[in-house]
Amino acid sequence: MAYNTLIMGASYGSLLAIKLLLAGHSAKLICLPEEADLINQEGQRVRMPVRGRDDLVEIDSRELPGKISAAGPGDVDPSEYDLIALAMQEPQYRSPGVRELLDKVAKSGVPCMSIMNMPPLPYMARIPGLDTESLKPCYTDPTVWDSFDPKMITLCSPDPQAFRPPEEKTNVLQVSLPTNFKAARFESDEHTAILRQMQADIEAIRFDDGQGEIELPVKLKVHDSVFVPLAKWSMLLTGNYRCVQENEMQSIKDAVHSDIEKSRAVYEWVSELCRAMGADPADQVPFEKYANAANGLAKPSSAARALAAGVPNIERADCLVKTIAAQKGMHNETVEQTVGLVESWLAKNRAAAS
Repeated sequence: MAYNTLIMGASYGSLLAIKLLLAGHSAKLICLPEEADLINQEGQRVRMPVRGRDDLVEIDSRELPGKISAAGPGDVDPSEYDLIALAMQEPQYRSPGVRELLDKVAKSGVPCMSIMNMPPLPYMARIPGLDTESLKPCYTDPTVWDSFDPKMITLCSPDPQAFRPPEEKTNVLQVSLPTNFKAARFESDEHTAILRQMQADIEAIRFDDGQGEIELPVKLKVHDSVFVPLAKWSMLLTGNYRCVQENEMQSIKDAVHSDIEKSRAVYEWVSELCRAMGADPADQVPFEKYANAANGLAKPSSAARALAAGVPNIERADCLVKTIAAQKGMHNETVEQTVGLVESWLAKNRAAAS
């Protein structure tokens, strides 16, 4: 069966979209008017490294079995889709138009999968024993999630790294770290079956790049545990947020490798927090594997780049981890310092914008 997916966010969301198109499913991207016009006219292109190929392999949506289109937030009816994916940065969901669409998504009865670094507040309600009320200050506007039923939302860890090459048009995405999307199941078997079918269809893809058929990286992996997508937290707190320095930003590689033992300590502490919440150690990523991958991440994280550019709000997974740790009676000095640096940059940016 071919599914039709609505994806809110055309940058990172286009990576999920291209995988669905390759598997014969269709996708509609929600984005800015100029981006929508470009995608509707010229399609979407994704470039990724593939084992056995020296150059990046480019995938053009116009040549795939599934169909892609794009629209603004006021131009779609969420109830017409089989699955809805949230692929914007968390602060964007309070924007005019986007906020109203998100509320329609919540009330549509359609299962919703987030691929944000910041788990939606109703997803956190699926984790036993958490005081979600105390988590609200970590969200830019927690009220945008009020209409969601936790049973209808799941989380997919956005482990693959991708960016828009600055010299290209906005319908081009380049993958820098071709790892897998890791999704938790929905509470419902019926909704989970959609994800499992997509997983199987993506797994079966063989792509002819002109030199023969190849297996493409970046798969969708569906897990029974709600904690599997949270394995990304250790990476975020060790690398992404530690790009933020007092006066400048450093690369993820430098954040991890400039003091490898401190990085290991942060990583293991966040992993321990996840285990205290109920995560299985077998579902977590070993530090060595992450540290090796970080060697290829030569740019500051998107959160760090956004702070350096003066934005007043970013996704605050750092705040979320610190707050949950406090609930569990856990404390880490390096994490506290990182959270303080992020908040200092945000305060400076908000003062400059006022």
